[in-house]
Amino acid sequence: MDLSLSLQYAIIAMLVVASAWVVLKKQFPGPLRRARIALALPLLREGSANWRQALGRWIAPAGSVVNGRIAGKDCGGCDGCG
Repeated sequence: MDLSLSLQYAIIAMLVVASAWVVLKKQFPGPLRRARIALALPLLREGSANWRQALGRWIAPAGSVVNGRIAGKDCGGCDGCG
């Protein structure tokens, strides 16, 4: 296969993944947050390698604080309830 055609396929694949990520964040914030937590928790265990803990911190969603309180478990972090 030609190199330029492979490059085009790679660029299209990256754009499709980016588009899917945007749709997930906009349409399904709660399930996406729970999935990120489920992926990050095993990486953040004590005794894990430093690179695994850094990856887990990168994957984990930021804590949601609404009106000075930690948001509930179903919060997607949109700040629409405050």
